[in-house]
Amino acid sequence: MTPYKLEAGTAQHIGSRPQQNDRTALFTGARAPGFVLAVLADGLLGGSAASEQVLHTAKQVFDEFKPGDNPSNERLGDLLREIVHETHMIIKMNSFTTKIEAHCSFVGLIITPDGRAVWGHVGDSRLYHFVKSECVLRTNDTAYIDHLVATDKLPLEAAKNHRHSKLLLNVLGNSRKEPFTTVGVHENVVAGDSFLLCTDGLWHFFTDRELGAVTSKATPRTASEMLINKANERAQGKGDNCTMAIIKFVKLPKEEKNYTVEKMRRAV
Repeated sequence: MTPYKLEAGTAQHIGSRPQQNDRTALFTGARAPGFVLAVLADGLLGGSAASEQVLHTAKQVFDEFKPGDNPSNERLGDLLREIVHETHMIIKMNSFTTKIEAHCSFVGLIITPDGRAVWGHVGDSRLYHFVKSECVLRTNDTAYIDHLVATDKLPLEAAKNHRHSKLLLNVLGNSRKEPFTTVGVHENVVAGDSFLLCTDGLWHFFTDRELGAVTSKATPRTASEMLINKANERAQGKGDNCTMAIIKFVKLPKEEKNYTVEKMRRAV
């Protein structure tokens, strides 16, 4: 595994909305040294209640995670599914009590000490994987559409138009349907890799090439400032909540010599 340094950060902007319904956070595991979890959620219905619950549940589940020796990708994927399932159940119970239904999207990314990246997502928030500035992966609904066709016996065209039906909306908190979590894996993270988790208030205004260029050339803090400013400019006063988490893997700095070599004197 190539040595690297991890740089990460999160950023938000309220856009033109009356309140911020997105949430994002970076966690380290209390019982999983060297593991990192990035989480992002977009509150789509019911304000920020659902997205706030994502962070609470993700931290609790991750703090209880005991990886043991080299946990499999399948186990890490199941951990992300567990966060989705538990959050979904709590949101539904809270909605039953308050009589207010709440929905949210979900993106989660686990980085392991041995250089693996495992992610899961539900809904229209996205995860991007860049190698330097090139986008090599962007999450989409392909797996969910296949799931609808296979399990619900829906015609392909009906499944492709699932967002037009509340019954088929893939979100946490939907009282009519369980969320479907798509899981992906990248086996060997190296310096030059970067990941961007973001809500539609950001990705809606950029091409993959633009996001890759900014993410690769700047620190997470500088990149997030540049992207938020440009998203606000392009939204022209009609922007949604804008939220992101950026995780970059950069080369370790070269050690500079802080000593001089002198000829040894003859011992007396």
